[in-house]
Amino acid sequence: MTTHKLWRYVRSPGVSTNRIYVDHGLTGRNRDRPGLREALAASRSGDTLVVTKLDRLARSLPDARDIVEELTGAGVKLNIGGSLHDPNDPIGRLLFNVLAMIAEFESDLIRMRTREGMKVAKAKGRLRGKPPKLSPTQETHLVGLYRAGQHTTAELAELFSVGRSTVYPAVQRAGEPVAARTRS
Repeated sequence: MTTHKLWRYVRSPGVSTNRIYVDHGLTGRNRDRPGLREALAASRSGDTLVVTKLDRLARSLPDARDIVEELTGAGVKLNIGGSLHDPNDPIGRLLFNVLAMIAEFESDLIRMRTREGMKVAKAKGRLRGKPPKLSPTQETHLVGLYRAGQHTTAELAELFSVGRSTVYPAVQRAGEPVAARTRS
């Protein structure tokens, strides 16, 4: 069921738009989503929670089961893509678990492909990450000033227009023990 069809479906019986919850830009992989949290909190006994697909609700079998148990305990029905899920029917439970396992499998495949793609891009030099704040020459100069002991880490950070969180790793990479320095 597409989102457009879902909107038509839930609005046809007169569902108020303030009872429609959407998590924009978030996946079912993350259980802590504002829309899901609000939908679960607003659900009352006799209500039906409607989702387009199970993987929009949860991407892991344990999360899916927990959500369904929470809904069932509250007397709330679950409609997945136009089909009402019956947690008391053994076949319904089986189908739900199979769908939840497929959603989790798809999520794992996406994560694996993303990591593989990043490895390939990195090997080809296309994925470099964030550029360093200091050039190698600047870092050498910073470490030299640090070793001389005449500047605090805050002064070095200001001198090189970086944060102290950039100074500490540069000093560590040079093999120096790191300690916050202050003026005495």
